[in-house]
Amino acid sequence: MTGQVVRKAVEPSARGLALLQDPTLNKGTAFTEKERDALGLRGLLPPHVLSQDEQVTRVLTNLRRLSDPLEKFIALNSLHDRNEALFFRVLCDNIDEMQPLVYTPTVGLACQKFGHIFQRPRGIFIGANDRGRVAEILRNWPYPAELIVVTDGERILGLGDLGANGMGIPVGKLSLYAACAGIHPKLCLPVTIDVGTNNETLLSDAYYVGLRQHRITGAPYDELIEEFITAAHEVFPGVLIQFEDFANHNAFRLLARYRNRICTFNDDIQGTAAVALAGIFSALRITGAKLAEQKILFLGAGEAATGIADLIVSAMVAQGLSQAAARERCWLVDSKGLVVKSRADITAHKVPYAHDHPPLADFLDAIKALKPTAIIGVAAVGGTFTPQVLEEMARLNERPIVFALSNPTSKAECDAEQAYRHTNGRALFACGSPFDPLQFNGKTFVPRQGNNSYIFPGVGLGAIVSRARHVTDDMFMAAAHALAHLVSEADLEQGSLFPALPRIREVSAHIAKAVAETAAKSGLAGKPAAPDMLKHIQAQMYDPRY
Repeated sequence: MTGQVVRKAVEPSARGLALLQDPTLNKGTAFTEKERDALGLRGLLPPHVLSQDEQVTRVLTNLRRLSDPLEKFIALNSLHDRNEALFFRVLCDNIDEMQPLVYTPTVGLACQKFGHIFQRPRGIFIGANDRGRVAEILRNWPYPAELIVVTDGERILGLGDLGANGMGIPVGKLSLYAACAGIHPKLCLPVTIDVGTNNETLLSDAYYVGLRQHRITGAPYDELIEEFITAAHEVFPGVLIQFEDFANHNAFRLLARYRNRICTFNDDIQGTAAVALAGIFSALRITGAKLAEQKILFLGAGEAATGIADLIVSAMVAQGLSQAAARERCWLVDSKGLVVKSRADITAHKVPYAHDHPPLADFLDAIKALKPTAIIGVAAVGGTFTPQVLEEMARLNERPIVFALSNPTSKAECDAEQAYRHTNGRALFACGSPFDPLQFNGKTFVPRQGNNSYIFPGVGLGAIVSRARHVTDDMFMAAAHALAHLVSEADLEQGSLFPALPRIREVSAHIAKAVAETAAKSGLAGKPAAPDMLKHIQAQMYDPRY
């Protein structure tokens, strides 16, 4: 790393108004009397000094007066633009309340409205018209990036092609890297590769921020991505690159092309897989069954579904099944029905899960025929876990595993209340969007999100700390085991398959340790392991307090 993950920002080099206008250095009214004299701030601030604790209270008071989540997003974004440390202090100390605002589900609406609420640019935009000068553009970034989250905006959450408006996703992800894993914000670079959009509504929107053209494809697209990857490693040697919200037809092949060449991963494929597998591990602690005994039916057959299935297969193989037998326990349903060998329209990433079976067009019919122990929804089609689906799962299983992982909330397959009500409180439920605790049959259930934020910050931290040359499936397997291990018996008793979100920095540190140790065992670490890796990691994590 360039020194550390970095616990504190460097001492200010700017003075006066320039200092107050730099969000990475500005402390606003918290600058002390001594700092005001030393940094030329006397008279540029109101005379009363407010501590950061007092600033946090003021921010929360004003934020909680707002009723609209998008207005809260805008307010937090404005805070991020003027006082970065205060923004992260608010986020870190109130992660349960703030994560749904800075990331899912609110970030989806923010991306849809991106041009209308745009205040200040953040990150790097690389356009299709920038070919031949990508390295020059990246050199405009003033900080030594250790981590890039990049999107082309083609498949933003479950909302589809949002083009350059998708920049909200890398910005939100990297906010969580800093808050949840303590990677200093100055080391985090959000990038949007704007190759156009096929969203006609955006192309006719006067406030759309991206190129007014349809998407480039084929060789020109691949050449731009290649130039970006090459330039990123030229400008920021060894940088970790996370692919985010690329459409299926690009996501799988780009991951395959670059995963053994650079340090990279695709969170939609691999991060989703690890958090889902961790949730299954937790659910099986309740049922007492073995993973190799499960039959899992996916609603959806894209990046998330096949990524989860691949990692589950690897875990089943580790428990003694052959790869073929493990794959036979994972089934996919896409928009055309059950994925079976006799279909002629199967894309390459679905082929390993196309089994011998008569065609079935309906998800409920697939449940009745296959008798799964778990259903996992990742198709981003809201309401598809109908009462009939949930009741059938409860008829087949004493404790049905029901994961409604699509987000934002409008795309959720079912909500928590529906899952518990239609299974008589027996569902082992995880969700992609947040739902409040609820009571059913006299018991309080606390459903928790199977959110990638449990996984990707720790994986990225572990890769950076160890200077990993690649991010492997074994690292995601280690991350899933580490996450599941941190779920307490009290969590399980209330139906929570994941730890409480306020423990996220502890969770990320343990996952980072598991990833770094896996990198070392695999010979992929670029630096020696610390004698006490957990303590080493925790000592370096960014602290936004000033």
